[in-house]
Amino acid sequence: MSEKRKKIIAVIGGSEPSAEEARLAEEIGRELAKQGATLVCGGLGGVMEAACRGASLEGGVTIGILPGDSPKAANPYVQIPIVTGIGYARNISVVKSAQAVIAIGGSYGTLSEIAHALQSDIPVIGLNTWALSRNGQQDNSITLAQNPTEAVNKALNLI
Repeated sequence: MSEKRKKIIAVIGGSEPSAEEARLAEEIGRELAKQGATLVCGGLGGVMEAACRGASLEGGVTIGILPGDSPKAANPYVQIPIVTGIGYARNISVVKSAQAVIAIGGSYGTLSEIAHALQSDIPVIGLNTWALSRNGQQDNSITLAQNPTEAVNKALNLI
């Protein structure tokens, strides 16, 4: 990767997060902006909006890869809306646009993004999100973080 190319971190998570998950997402957005990373997400509400809000408040850059046909569907903190018209298939574009992924909470859409990232050897950092196991044995493919700063630092260090 070119030294001049911006580091892009995907933030993924549920559209209906708990208050704690939304707080964590906003802190992650702030920390990404402070460290000069660009945030990419699915562009809608919940964790995506909270992370974009945090990044925007710190002067960071936010990209939303939208599932539908209108840039107006983006949350108000998305600075660069990318319209796809491909529904949940946009989850692949979200994670493949990033050099690392931070997952916060989430449901099956988040799980699909985690799977696409891991399949593509893109590091995934988890904060209050899915745990994986295979044949009854824990799978440690998701790097765990205890707080937003640790999540961002691990993401940037794993790039």
